[in-house]
Amino acid sequence: MPQIEDKVILELFKDEKTRNSALTHLIGKYQKMLYWHIRKIVIDHDDSDDVLQNTFIKVWKGLENFREESQLYTWMYRIATNEALTMLRQKTKANTTSLHPLEYQLSKSLESDNFFKGDEIQLKLQQAILTLPEKQRIVFNMRYYDETPYEKMSEILETSVGALKASYHIAAKKVEQFLVNA
Repeated sequence: MPQIEDKVILELFKDEKTRNSALTHLIGKYQKMLYWHIRKIVIDHDDSDDVLQNTFIKVWKGLENFREESQLYTWMYRIATNEALTMLRQKTKANTTSLHPLEYQLSKSLESDNFFKGDEIQLKLQQAILTLPEKQRIVFNMRYYDETPYEKMSEILETSVGALKASYHIAAKKVEQFLVNA
């Protein structure tokens, strides 16, 4: 299915007869990008699928009120990020009896993940990223892997460009230090 512009998707959504077509195009265009964005946050494949599904449900329910003040992509990434962080917080709350922090469990989950296709160096990099605080981890992933411009990140994360640059710089130094000491 050829990808169509967001403006066309929004027009399809406004017409009751073509609403389902709008959903099909929306999922076809953004499913893969959102999945990998979410996966870098929650690590686990099954959790990523759950968060992705929740994201599309929220997008679908909220699309009628979408004011087009930001790009559709930006709005959806913000929802996906918030849903992923909500899942991590729920896991942290459910993890109160464990002796290991959530990051340790995510790292162990990554090691045993059948969907992870990386080599040992990539595994070490992922483990280094998991040592970062939540916000730094998201900023690092968006910048390092997706090469997301700071201006776009600023819209998605609702943070200043300067704060994002500082966060990425600090995160990169921490990752480097982890890898040097590993």
